Amino acid sequence: MELSVSQSLSGLREDISGGKYNLINVVEHYLKKVKDNQHLNAFLEVYENEALERAKSLEQKETRGKLYGLVIGLKDNICFKGHKVSASSKILESFESLYNSTVVERLLAEDAIIIGRLNCDEFAMGASNENSAYGNVLNPIDNTKVPGGSSGGSATAVAAGLCMATLGSDTGGSIRQPASFCGVVGIKPTYGRVSRYGLLAYASSYDQIGTFTHNIEDAALILEVIAGKDEYDSTASALNVEPYSNQLQPKSQYKIAYIKDVLESDGLDSEIKDYTLGLIDGLKNEGHVVEPIDFPYLDYMVPAYYVLTTAEASSNLARYDGVHFGYSSPNATDLESTYKKSRTEGFGMEVKRRIMSGTFVLSEGYYDAYYGKAQKVRRIIAEKSKAILKEYDAILLPTTPTTAFEIGAKADDPIAMYLADIFTVQAPHAGMPAISLPLAKSKEGMPFGTQLIMDKFKEAEMFALSNYLMQKFSDQ
Repeated sequence: MELSVSQSLSGLREDISGGKYNLINVVEHYLKKVKDNQHLNAFLEVYENEALERAKSLEQKETRGKLYGLVIGLKDNICFKGHKVSASSKILESFESLYNSTVVERLLAEDAIIIGRLNCDEFAMGASNENSAYGNVLNPIDNTKVPGGSSGGSATAVAAGLCMATLGSDTGGSIRQPASFCGVVGIKPTYGRVSRYGLLAYASSYDQIGTFTHNIEDAALILEVIAGKDEYDSTASALNVEPYSNQLQPKSQYKIAYIKDVLESDGLDSEIKDYTLGLIDGLKNEGHVVEPIDFPYLDYMVPAYYVLTTAEASSNLARYDGVHFGYSSPNATDLESTYKKSRTEGFGMEVKRRIMSGTFVLSEGYYDAYYGKAQKVRRIIAEKSKAILKEYDAILLPTTPTTAFEIGAKADDPIAMYLADIFTVQAPHAGMPAISLPLAKSKEGMPFGTQLIMDKFKEAEMFALSNYLMQKFSDQ
């Protein structure tokens, strides 16, 4: 008979304490689930023997860390010493990390068990997980649909019950969008709240590591562990990390803003619009203040995001040149052909598209017209968002304009694919925390997320409001 493992860490630990099962049983349960769901292509590698050995050793410990019992997967752009990390790219095929990322160090210090590395869009560039060198990840709810991206493997693994939680990275929506498509909780923390040391860079001023979980309590606890200052990352904030998991009680009344332009957007699915309007009415009926606001920059957010992130990607990915490390073309005959052939053969189409776009916007004669202007747009968006959140506790909006789309539906139309980020790029532009909550499903049974954006370093307040919404308004 298949073991019934709790989807929450507190529930699992209670069951272990009560003798219902032990930690080895838990790991064996997840390993079996991974094997039974290989068709989803969520995991690139499973650390079967290592996970079992760690479970055995942790069971002998007298004092147990905060994450004892947590079986967690890592997106394939987070370094784990002695393990492969490839960003799902051929250019880093067979590359093994020489060190642990800070988040891995902190997970292990609190007794988490890392079960494997997860498929993603190559170098975290994508909104569908169709850009991996190792094939598509499938949406576990409907295998004909995408799981979202770039952290599609991380979202699918949690939604399909292949592990309790996963880490992903969010540059413009790469945690929240797949969380929406797969029906799980996904959080992008404040920029600098979590160290980026050991995260393979896409766009350094946007990238942030976050979590996928089934519930708010687990998301809060994991963030509590992995957040905080880090001597290896100068952009990591030295602000004190609050005990998020102990601060989940909501305020009696919230003042929430919603953006009129978002709900009037042409691309917004009517079911998602109707649900969001119904949620707004529900919050008002509960005594909260929910008001429409103007945000006239919706049409500028995605173009500015792609100008800035591709520019940073062009710079960050210059190191993958066939000489320093990674893939080196066997067809090269001299230094110039080594560079050209290694990068041409090693990178996928979408990564090459973004590198070339980024190189173009940084080039002489175009820098001011594109990069400089996009930086100004980013500042305006950040200042407007900050002004809104001085007056309101949170901004509420859908995570995505639609539910998960069919595999291949947008593969030949990069612009349509990029517009999948239209509601998620505001928070990264402003460096603010945001979360996607799985509150509802479409008539076809496909989930879609509700998003909250809060002011910088307001994660504790965001978790409390999120917990309230999950308990009061979830129809799942």
